[in-house]
Amino acid sequence: MTHYYGKIGVAIITLSGSLRVGDKIKVVGKQAEFEQPVTSLEVDHKSVTEAKRGDVVGMKVVERVSEGATVHRLD
Repeated sequence: MTHYYGKIGVAIITLSGSLRVGDKIKVVGKQAEFEQPVTSLEVDHKSVTEAKRGDVVGMKVVERVSEGATVHRLD
């Protein structure tokens, strides 16, 4: 994770694989570890339902996370 916007609860993530709305993810950081479904994704401030490897996405997260946290898609 490259950035977190606390006021709006959005994490900015550079993807190492594909991700789509409805997938379940696990966020692991220094101060937080949690699982959640992906409820929204944005690329270049445009809502998308799927993003691919290398895309930089904005995603709403349910807890505060620190920069450097990792995001894993759960199967």
